[in-house]
Amino acid sequence: MGAKKTKSKQSSNGNRSRNGAFRSKLNTTDRRAYSIPDLRLEHPDLTVRQAIEKDKDGAEHVRYEVEGNLNAPVPPIRDSKYLDKKQCIEIYRYMLLNRKMEVALENLYKQGKVVGGVYFGLGQEACSCASAYALDQDDWFAPMIRNQGSPLVRGFRASDTMMQYMAKADSPTRGRDGTSHFGDIEKRNMVSPISMLGDLIPVLSGVALGARLQGRNLAVMTYIGDGGQSTGVTYEGINFAAVQNLGLVLFIESNLWAYSTPSEMQYRCKDLAERAIGYGIPGVIVDGTDACQVYDAARDAVERAHRGEGPTLIEAKMMRMKGHAIHDAAAYVPKPMLDFWKKRDPIARFENYLVKEKKWLIPKENAELIAEVERIIEEEREIAVTSPMPTPESAEGGVFCEDGCHEIKPKYGVPKVKRGTGSGPKQTEAAVHLR
Repeated sequence: MGAKKTKSKQSSNGNRSRNGAFRSKLNTTDRRAYSIPDLRLEHPDLTVRQAIEKDKDGAEHVRYEVEGNLNAPVPPIRDSKYLDKKQCIEIYRYMLLNRKMEVALENLYKQGKVVGGVYFGLGQEACSCASAYALDQDDWFAPMIRNQGSPLVRGFRASDTMMQYMAKADSPTRGRDGTSHFGDIEKRNMVSPISMLGDLIPVLSGVALGARLQGRNLAVMTYIGDGGQSTGVTYEGINFAAVQNLGLVLFIESNLWAYSTPSEMQYRCKDLAERAIGYGIPGVIVDGTDACQVYDAARDAVERAHRGEGPTLIEAKMMRMKGHAIHDAAAYVPKPMLDFWKKRDPIARFENYLVKEKKWLIPKENAELIAEVERIIEEEREIAVTSPMPTPESAEGGVFCEDGCHEIKPKYGVPKVKRGTGSGPKQTEAAVHLR
């Protein structure tokens, strides 16, 4: 789990304190003052363009070409403002677990043990793990299908994800789903992923609103890809969080391809973080393959949320190094582009940072850490493989809420009730403007 942070102090920017109390005055003078800082040490100047060629029969085929400086040197990792040696090594370990768990899942798929497809986050481990590591225990998050490192950071085991993909009886959903649709609202404050892209954003905004009505300012973190961020519900969710000053921390994982559509053919703006200006909220750009940059931006955004200063949009630039799912060979991606980003593998970069630059791990310690992670993944894989399939008769259970199987209660306190002045029904805060 992330570092224990000191109690947030009140700030003049924003209108609520950590305990959810109203501030007396709303600052409205800085709504156009936000700029978009870019914290990267490298700004790849690559352009993908579409080319159409004809085969010998005259049929047209589309392919993509990439132009730019494909031989640029790999930048160093930026030192974190917050992370110490122990925390960096812990994030590195989570990233290794993430990577090796997905390798195990790929092998299970090829062995015919997976029900349905498998979705990989290869190249996105720094974003998934370092962002979740920045959350406090009380904060909430909702990963997407490629953020399989985030649940590991928050306490799920690798076998949970493996069993989920295998639809096993011991999986978090007891075999009722074959992908990543599972969560834990009791202990880990994790909302289940939603397949309709963008829908997690208003849901997490609602979680933040519910916590506020119970007297708490929490950070709620979720993710969206560069393709999914074009959906209407994405706009609605961010705008609601902005208007209500809710603690949404939104990562746009700008991974260059929306399935097989390159970024150049999706939107005209240069950086997706620029859209934060239209919402009236801060936006920032980070290198999504640099765990320290991801953590620092997430930590700053989480602290803003705790102070009641509203949402933050973080664009993490990287590349999805696998196809949309295991069935997609991603042959549409130009090979020189893949080669460029392979050199920026987030795990290899962080390993080099810890072993060669900071010398926080000697080579022997690093080898032992990798071996330990491989041993854990093999044990988790064995647990998943030996877990039984659900029995046929179990399918009828859990479809409807029966006998109070789950009771939804306020988690942080009972919302305060405001009495009306007339003879009408009582009104809660939900009936008034919530800012």
